[in-house]
Amino acid sequence: MKNFEELKKLVEINSYTKNKNGVDKNGEIYKSIMSELGFTCRVYERETIGDHLLFQSPKREGKKLLLLGHIDTVFPVGTFCDFREDDEWIYGPGVCDMKGGNIVAIEALRGIYKKYNKIENIDFLLVSDEEGGSDDSKYVSSGIAKDYDYCMVYEAAGANLEVVVARKGVGTFYIDIEGKAAHAGNNYRLGIDANLEATYKIQELIKLTNLDKNTTVNVGKIEGGVGANTVSPYAKLTFEIRYTHANERDRLLKAIDKIVNTSYVKGTSSYLSGGIQRDVMEESEGQTKFLKNIENHIGEKLLTESRGGVSDANIVSSQGTPVLDGFGPFGDGDHTSRERALKSSFFQRIDLSTKIFEGFLEGKI
Repeated sequence: MKNFEELKKLVEINSYTKNKNGVDKNGEIYKSIMSELGFTCRVYERETIGDHLLFQSPKREGKKLLLLGHIDTVFPVGTFCDFREDDEWIYGPGVCDMKGGNIVAIEALRGIYKKYNKIENIDFLLVSDEEGGSDDSKYVSSGIAKDYDYCMVYEAAGANLEVVVARKGVGTFYIDIEGKAAHAGNNYRLGIDANLEATYKIQELIKLTNLDKNTTVNVGKIEGGVGANTVSPYAKLTFEIRYTHANERDRLLKAIDKIVNTSYVKGTSSYLSGGIQRDVMEESEGQTKFLKNIENHIGEKLLTESRGGVSDANIVSSQGTPVLDGFGPFGDGDHTSRERALKSSFFQRIDLSTKIFEGFLEGKI
């Protein structure tokens, strides 16, 4: 990798999740790059979001590796579109999250192709809606996950170039509460206060938080009522759960169901919607073996970390495929106009991925 011109080209084409045209323009660049390395492209065409792209290499007997990234960013058209660099950093939308990570994977694949004149048993999935929650692509990711022995995800590295071995699970839920409207002055007793019911439910939901186990429940939005002179006929709660263990997920889901089906204010009715978006990514025996094989091959120990945020690694991990995440460059300010990535980390990460791919192709990992 001599410079960042290729990344600059990708960054300057807006690929906001809802900007299908821009996402697909980025996709065309990836198609051109990957075809030169002997990959064929399976396109999952979509009407309202960008197409998902699965780049497939020729297959032979042996283990199969999936590389995973996303094309989209969080920035709407016109909000943050500049690319610039100084001696240490590059700046722009997606330089670390995660167009920069995609470039790391591509540069390592180029190195492998140059050395062996072929790439086998390594595929690369690029999805278009990760920043929107992967509501569509999760069916693609989970559907193919079991076809692979290992998965490497190219989200940003940790501050000390850690790889990610665990991520919290996350779910977003909604409780719609029905009461009965009444004039607050003339007929107060005839009303059934949905807002009051919401306050009881909020308190019970918050009680489910267990910081010792890194489990959180956050009621982030409250809606309800008509006006000060009307007993509220409806309310709505929007809340999120995050958890680090599957048994905590099960505890939360059971407790939420009980809260929803309990009428703290007589006469109210409540309805739950939403669900788990990305299940927890926990450390596993298969993952540990994958990590050890990598360390034995490259001759050094990799630093690891757990993260509270989620990625598509959660989706693949939930299917039982051993996953390691965080193989992209180090950066910060992601999801803000201050997003940047450390130049030196690109070269370090490309070198690491190249060694891993070599070991994989030679049957040592």
